Amino acid sequence: MAARLGSLVARTRSATARTVERFQQISPVEAAIRLAAQAFLAALPLLLVVAAFAPGAVHDLMTDSLRSILGVPSDLIADARRSYTDSGAVKNSSGALGVLVALVSATAMSRALQAVCERCWRLPKAGARVSAWRWLVWLVVWLVLLFAQAPLHRGFGAGPAVGCVLSLLTSVLLWWWTQHLLLCGRIGWWPLLPGAVLTGTGMVALSYVSPLVMPKAMERSYGEFGPLGPVFTLLSWLITAFMVAVTGLAVGESLATSAWYGRLTARFTRRG
Repeated sequence: MAARLGSLVARTRSATARTVERFQQISPVEAAIRLAAQAFLAALPLLLVVAAFAPGAVHDLMTDSLRSILGVPSDLIADARRSYTDSGAVKNSSGALGVLVALVSATAMSRALQAVCERCWRLPKAGARVSAWRWLVWLVVWLVLLFAQAPLHRGFGAGPAVGCVLSLLTSVLLWWWTQHLLLCGRIGWWPLLPGAVLTGTGMVALSYVSPLVMPKAMERSYGEFGPLGPVFTLLSWLITAFMVAVTGLAVGESLATSAWYGRLTARFTRRG
């Protein structure tokens, strides 16, 4: 009994040391700030530009989905959307070119996320010839799923309990596929599963907590800093979200490379 306990303590210490080492190598805070900056400067403008070309029903779906994720008041999202749609600037010929530029610029977020995944798995940087189409595909899938968040949270009419299960399943599958895609298939599916489960679960939990916190935070920041206050709050939310993502991916890699997970996957592989 004492020998087993000692072995368990030793394995726990080894796993903890390995996880701490991975965190030091990845620098989660720095990575989260970089991803949040790319999302704020490139991905969110792309979202609003795409919404400017979409039908009115899609505009409403975008507003509803962002509100369900962030808990941001509808009027704030509507004001941001009108800044793109009412001016008509993005709907003329130069605006069409602007959409293309916004799409290409938004790949900076894909590239930053790819770099995080590669650092987690100690992989060399993949070449642009192999990765370029993956950056675009990831952005398109991200946009589609982002627009679908409100129906997902409602379970497509089946209720919030079903919605929670569907959101969790979709989020885990998204992060599982994201790692495989951005790592260019260099890591197998089974090793990527722990990171997908941790990251997907964390992101869904954040999306359910945010509506309880964000409205008051937005109101308080607006009262203290004026129109710039909500911007600071949104940036803080993005940093928090990417901290959850980076942490999940890093801990997932540590779990996936552990001896016990190797034995577990070997069992499933033999049964399959």
